[in-house]
Amino acid sequence: MPAISLSATNDAPGKYTIVNTVHASRRQDRVQPAASEGPLTFAVLVFPDFPMMAFSSVIEPLRAANVLAKRECYRWVIVGADNGTVEASNGVVIQPGFSASGAPKVDRIVVCSGGNADLLVADDAVAWMRRSLRGGAHIGAVADAAFFLARAGLLDGHACTLHWTSQAAFTEAFPDIELRRDLYVIDRKRFTSAGGVGSLDMMLEIITNDYGAELAAGVAEWFVHSPLRSSVDRKLMPLRLRTGVQNELVLSAIAIMEDAVEERLGMTELAARLGVSSDKLERNFRSELSISPNGYYRRLRLRRAADLLAHSTLMVRDVALACGFASMSSFARAFREEHGHAPKAMRRH
Repeated sequence: MPAISLSATNDAPGKYTIVNTVHASRRQDRVQPAASEGPLTFAVLVFPDFPMMAFSSVIEPLRAANVLAKRECYRWVIVGADNGTVEASNGVVIQPGFSASGAPKVDRIVVCSGGNADLLVADDAVAWMRRSLRGGAHIGAVADAAFFLARAGLLDGHACTLHWTSQAAFTEAFPDIELRRDLYVIDRKRFTSAGGVGSLDMMLEIITNDYGAELAAGVAEWFVHSPLRSSVDRKLMPLRLRTGVQNELVLSAIAIMEDAVEERLGMTELAARLGVSSDKLERNFRSELSISPNGYYRRLRLRRAADLLAHSTLMVRDVALACGFASMSSFARAFREEHGHAPKAMRRH
């Protein structure tokens, strides 16, 4: 099993370096992909500013599965795009065991990157992943790393998800890729999660598929985590976590709103889609969020505009249209009221 050590860096007080100390002899092993034939090997490809929570949520379930099964179900290695250390978004520095140009054959590759995933260029890493795919590997991503896979053409023909703050920009950049607003998506040989504890949920399902539900349930209990959720709950859970909303009608309404930002639905039509009266929809929103459904919808569109300005290269006018504003002057006025500054200032920021 790989070992990781933590040591303080002399030149950067308060920062620590995690050194991957997996033995070289093991690094050369090729593990058979069938769970019944031996342990499965994961590689976690990390980029600067990667989120430590998502990173840990990939590796720790593998470790727990080995402990609970009392055998080596999984192995894992850490890979960097280049040689040298990689710093996480929280300042922790890790030393990958390999660079992408010398990375071994593995069964699964998980890309872990931060909010700049749409700008990453790593030719050696893409070449390694393509070779791995030809060898039967599965490819995945956590947090915003689906952007990196999509730019490399590795998500073509597959459904995916990523962190909610980047979903609007992803949809604009890759309109032909099916984006699902779920905690995670497993689609044949691709698996993606929105990051954070959503990565743990994804790993629990992967463990279930590899070794059965009993082991996965034990891993969930190990981390004092809820058992695997239903597909409906997985879809609404990101909304529940982001908004704090518990009312199922309001959650369902918000889900429809998020899928119709550019369309700008009327509230009568929204209520009809939900099979309730406009008055009932209004009462539920005001009771749960102290705001009208129309007011919430406007706020949602303006938040989407801010995300697009921060994470895409769309012109400001195109952002306004993508968020349901036909007039630039009304968009600029509404944006300033909501965010305290002009849209162009957000783009500069």
